[in-house]
Amino acid sequence: MSNAKDKTRPVQLPTPAENPQADIVIFDGHCKFCTDQVKKLARWDKNGRRLVFLSLHDPEVAKRFPDLSYDQLMEKMHIVNRHGRQYEGAAAFRYLTTRLPRLYWLAPLLYLPFSMPLWSWGYRQIAKRRYWMGQTEDVCDSGACRTHFK
Repeated sequence: MSNAKDKTRPVQLPTPAENPQADIVIFDGHCKFCTDQVKKLARWDKNGRRLVFLSLHDPEVAKRFPDLSYDQLMEKMHIVNRHGRQYEGAAAFRYLTTRLPRLYWLAPLLYLPFSMPLWSWGYRQIAKRRYWMGQTEDVCDSGACRTHFK
């Protein structure tokens, strides 16, 4: 019963201002699939101790991370850890398996030697199709949210 309640409660995504020592997950806030996934991560990170979140469309991202272009951010989720190291795409997800206890069981699979090309390919396939699951805002009608894949 509490599990169903946990899934339906609204999730407030913690921001870097609330916990400056946490790793920052930069995601596509106009993508329904992406937003749903980071809400799950926020639920799994009890009290926002490890992760905070920024939509790539938030002007704060360009201020904090001028080295990351809009096109790069539209291609892949990025994580900037508390030491400034950046992870992207499948490598970002792999990093999360070491940060959230709920994902620990996946770490051995994602850290198999020579498996990263396979995980990266799978990540790209999902990322390319993420808008099939919907967009969160009407502003995407302007074309600002188009996916930028080669």
